[in-house]
Amino acid sequence: MTLAPMTPLAAMPSPSTAVWQLGPFPIRAYALCIIAGIAVACVVTEYRLRRRGVAPGAVLDIAVWAVPAGIIGARIYHVITSPEKYFGAGGEPIKALYIWEGGLGIWGAVAGGAVGAWLAARQLGIPLTVVADALAPGMPLAQAIGRLGNWFNNELYGGRTTLPWGLEVHVMDPDNPGHALRDDAGNPVLQPGLYHPTFLYELLWNVGVAALVLILDRRLRLGRGRAFALYVMGYTVGRFWIELMRTDEANHILGVRLNVWTAALVFLGALVYFVRVRGPREYLVPVGEPAAPVAPAGDVSQVDLSAGEAGARPVAPEGYRVVTEDQFRAYRETGALPPTEPAATGDADRAAADDDADRAVIDDDAVRPDRAATDGPDDASADRAGAGDDPAGSDHTGGVDRADAGRADAGGRPTDRDS
Repeated sequence: MTLAPMTPLAAMPSPSTAVWQLGPFPIRAYALCIIAGIAVACVVTEYRLRRRGVAPGAVLDIAVWAVPAGIIGARIYHVITSPEKYFGAGGEPIKALYIWEGGLGIWGAVAGGAVGAWLAARQLGIPLTVVADALAPGMPLAQAIGRLGNWFNNELYGGRTTLPWGLEVHVMDPDNPGHALRDDAGNPVLQPGLYHPTFLYELLWNVGVAALVLILDRRLRLGRGRAFALYVMGYTVGRFWIELMRTDEANHILGVRLNVWTAALVFLGALVYFVRVRGPREYLVPVGEPAAPVAPAGDVSQVDLSAGEAGARPVAPEGYRVVTEDQFRAYRETGALPPTEPAATGDADRAAADDDADRAVIDDDAVRPDRAATDGPDDASADRAGAGDDPAGSDHTGGVDRADAGRADAGGRPTDRDS
């Protein structure tokens, strides 16, 4: 009896073309996937930034800095960790600039993008931790979409497999980049056997990481950059075992691929940050309210009516100030900005404030005895009440005493919602 060879019940095909010509311009699938991933990340980040108090459109100002810096950082990391492809024997240094041929390291992308986002956040007056937490679920979604570009390029696959989802891999034509090599009959040439689609494993893992960040962020109210640290930990755990399955060329340290070591070290750094940093989620209110648009003066015939019909464009504030969640909700409901600094609270503080006020009145009467002589007791008390001599800055109106004001201010103190 002859046993049939074990063959998979199904196989995953790979595209034989990754570049299309639109006249003289090449349209590359890898670039389209990267752009689509960036767009998804921007949409998610914009939504989350608005929910934290940032003005609409801020993500575009951040992306102008972060995206180019991220691409540059990703390419620099790839070239540094694989220098022999460009500067070794037979290497072509000019190809270090050919990012459309693949070769972007996520570690460099995060580092470079963080620098660009920091520069943009400083200009906008937004804490970098707020930007990072808003980006946390969008980043793995962008990476997942970007991995589809590796599928088009027939790259980043693992070892041989007989699983039903084994990947067919084409032999790419070195003389015609972005196209599979074809035989005499014009059919694309496949490499023998099927391979682990490690790009797909990472794609699915990244979608799971995005879901994990969203769920835990909603339950734990993460802040101070901890949501981004959670994303980093989740991604590096998946990248660790997926990297061990890949068979593409890579530099090794102690017999282990370089990116495996990088994933382990980055995971430890993110874990330390997540454990050590504490604090409630950060919300923002504007430092300076946007100025209302002023109607142009002069002849009515000179007024641009079309601009008025389109509506006034929102103007970004001068900057932002971090407040608690309760203060942010009150601001959204009433439009009144919370106080910059809470007033002194507690019995000791109120007593000290009262003593200071009494001493100020006594000193004033001592300096101006004529006022004490001419004014009656009731008039002097009325003058002092009207003048509002209160070094603590309390607002005495309509029978509201210092104790009530202290209790009202005490509600505005930040609380640690993580504990």
